[in-house]
Amino acid sequence: MENHLTGDARYLKRRVKGCTLDVHPTEKALVVQYEVEATILGELGDAVVGERKECQKIIRVKSLNAHTDTTSLARKVVDECRLIHPSKLSEVEQLLFYLQKRKQTNDNQEKKHLTPRDFTAYAGVELDEVASINSIDEYVELLYEDVQEKIRGATLIFQLARNSDNLEELIQNETAIGALARVLREDWKQSVDLATTITYIFFCFSSFSQFHGLVTHFKIGALCMNIIEHELKRYDLWQDELQKKKKAYEDFPESQTLKKEHEKSFRKYQSLLIKQEQLLRVALCLLLNLAEDTRTELKMRNKNIVHMLVKILDREDQELLLVVVSFLKKLSIFLENKNDMAETSAVAKLARLVPCSHEELLTTSLRLLLNLSFDTTLRGHMVQAGLIPKLSSLLADEGQRQSSMCILYHISMDDRFKSMFADTDCIPQLMRMLFDCGERLDVELISLCINLAANKSNAQLVCEGNGLKMLMKRAVKMKDVLVMKMIRNLSQHSGQTKSLFLDYVGDLAAQISEEEAEEFVIECLGTLANLTIPDLDWALVLTEYNLVPYLKDRLKPGVAEDDLILEVVIMIGTVSMDDSCAAMLAKSGIIPALIELLNVKQEDDEFVCQIVYVFYQMVFHKATRDVIVKDTPAPAYLIDLMHDNNAEIRKVCNNTLDIIAEYDEEWGKRIQKEKFRWYNGQWLEMVENRQMDEAAEPFMYGDDAESFIGNGDILERPDLFYNADGIMSADGAISPEFYNDLSSVAEHFVPTDRPVSAYGFRPDEQFFLNFNNSSR
Repeated sequence: MENHLTGDARYLKRRVKGCTLDVHPTEKALVVQYEVEATILGELGDAVVGERKECQKIIRVKSLNAHTDTTSLARKVVDECRLIHPSKLSEVEQLLFYLQKRKQTNDNQEKKHLTPRDFTAYAGVELDEVASINSIDEYVELLYEDVQEKIRGATLIFQLARNSDNLEELIQNETAIGALARVLREDWKQSVDLATTITYIFFCFSSFSQFHGLVTHFKIGALCMNIIEHELKRYDLWQDELQKKKKAYEDFPESQTLKKEHEKSFRKYQSLLIKQEQLLRVALCLLLNLAEDTRTELKMRNKNIVHMLVKILDREDQELLLVVVSFLKKLSIFLENKNDMAETSAVAKLARLVPCSHEELLTTSLRLLLNLSFDTTLRGHMVQAGLIPKLSSLLADEGQRQSSMCILYHISMDDRFKSMFADTDCIPQLMRMLFDCGERLDVELISLCINLAANKSNAQLVCEGNGLKMLMKRAVKMKDVLVMKMIRNLSQHSGQTKSLFLDYVGDLAAQISEEEAEEFVIECLGTLANLTIPDLDWALVLTEYNLVPYLKDRLKPGVAEDDLILEVVIMIGTVSMDDSCAAMLAKSGIIPALIELLNVKQEDDEFVCQIVYVFYQMVFHKATRDVIVKDTPAPAYLIDLMHDNNAEIRKVCNNTLDIIAEYDEEWGKRIQKEKFRWYNGQWLEMVENRQMDEAAEPFMYGDDAESFIGNGDILERPDLFYNADGIMSADGAISPEFYNDLSSVAEHFVPTDRPVSAYGFRPDEQFFLNFNNSSR
């Protein structure tokens, strides 16, 4: 390119050098980096002045999608862009192919509405003239005129700022930037149009991190906070004024004057509201961009940004709401901000946006709710706001399914909320999704199903029709541990649901073998252990599937993982409810194995509790009671555990020892003695350790300073026991009549349906009347 010049320098020669290509980091565009070399030639053709400048051109390919022919598109780009040499055709094609395959992140999609080019000039400041970068000084001069001229000058500069290619040149003009900042600071209250336009200009700069220093230098962020706070106060005043006019009209509906005043005020309010929300939107977008720096974000938080944002959630403008919710989502990852949102009832205001017609607003709202759902208190707010049925209805929307399911999963973790799912269409939808899945299930889907299956009402809905049959079929076929975990939760509910499992006992028992994966076997064992069904013949199951050797071998410490061993112990406790099974297990030598395991796992409360529960089941049956009491040291272990720190262990031990004491006189005395020693331990210690002080308490000692209790063991004195007529004789033996009376009373307390495990006792359930406790 050549330009004719006057004087000695006659020609200006420009040449493009060093063209390189790359992809745009966020947009579907190619970035062309090149260098322009400008040389001024003299009359004789010699170089007089030379200058080099690095330039950049962005080639946007918005039409690029998954079906685009990148070869043809690359050829078109090279043909139309003269900066790219034809030899780079293959490189262009490779870059386009990369852009075609690159996934757009959710964050980029959320910022779709926050880029400068998406903001168009709004009504009231549209101009017929087109701005030119060469006339920037003229536009700056307009900023020193009256308000209308300031608006015109700012609008022309805004036209330039909307093109990101002009930002570098604008930032070099310190006079222009300084004048804009000054006018905004001094005159923003005089005109909403002026404030909005100048804020738009600084927003364009804030869209690029390298210009944040400029925006911060002029304290535009703090100014935007003041603007937002002021506008929110103005909005409250408008609302109050409008309510007064409305009330006056309602009090006198026949007055046409009041009616016209109200209608006029309402039209004015709507006009003002549109402009105000435009200003709020751009101011918040600017602050959102600056919040990229956490230190700046902290300053905003200290100026109450969260409360301002939550207050704006009451508005109806969806584009403004999108910015507000996006901002809140960014802030919600910090604990302090999350607490502020809890205080301002943000969840209740967000609930009205679910669902809404604006897809992007709905998506962002769900992602914000998902962030907040990690807090237990806020999950309660979500339930109170009626989000469970709303989120359940969104499961049918593939675009919102993932976020909705994750929020529902968090809510389902609280037992108090599980039953509320039964009143929605959530469970039928989840079951359809579960059966429509291929070989691989979504973790979120099955996790939610597992949680919901822990509730009885939900379990009944899951098992309706062929629900349980389909789940069992999938679990056994796929060896799916998570589906089996869901089935295990279903099996714990008494009544009709548990009875449905009678048809699948054989299928479950067949999975218990060394060939199957340990995790899968654990869930199958857990499911079988839950099946406390009177009609189930456990002896037949154990025999047909040869489970006794497997159960006994797994009781050895170190043979298997603790989780599997524990499930084996629980399984033994369940099958021991049957007389014939208890006898079969006792003969197999399982009891000594359990005692050995108890020695090894004595520090693990869960193991101890479940093993003691097995002993309780064994002593309950006459066929195995003698084996436990006479042939094993189990009673001695139970006495040691009688005063364990764990309340559940103490409960099971006491009930087991009561049965032993009732049927074995020798152990009854020992148990009574140990209980007496424990309950009176402090008093006994005081008596045994007290120094003889004849002067202080002469009545306790004889003339020879011998204690009245003599030199014998204090526990051997029968008169110290809790005696009563008909219960204990003078020699300390319990009379047979007491057992007869006790048996008649105990019949009213023996449960007909004993618990599944030691953790399954009902609070209102007693096994036997504790005669020692009752006599105290």
